[in-house]
Amino acid sequence: MNIQCPNCQSIRITTKDEGKKVGGVIGAIGGGIHGISGALKGSQVGRAVGSIAGPAGGAVGSVAGAILGCLIGAISGGVAGAKLGEIVDQRILDNYLCQSCGHSFSIICHAGHSEPKIVGANFFNLTD
Repeated sequence: MNIQCPNCQSIRITTKDEGKKVGGVIGAIGGGIHGISGALKGSQVGRAVGSIAGPAGGAVGSVAGAILGCLIGAISGGVAGAKLGEIVDQRILDNYLCQSCGHSFSIICHAGHSEPKIVGANFFNLTD
């Protein structure tokens, strides 16, 4: 499926993915902050498991559990934020950018915007 620019009819189109990038960063920060509470629980579990190896094992286990809890929170938050940002890109923002004329547009037409042409797409009538 090739998308044509509604301004100059070029097929040199790229996506900006601004919502996906911002959503991923915000999600990672939020997930990391939320992961801190998980890190506290993880450090308690790590301390308990590490205490089998003695006092040094408890300290190392505590730090390792805290780091893993924070990382897991940041990763899961980043993925969720990127998915939400991708939806915002597709439905709200003008995510497509023409590399020939610099025009930004969306596949979903908004009031006041010209409709982009989709070249080579097959549309099926399912009511027949």
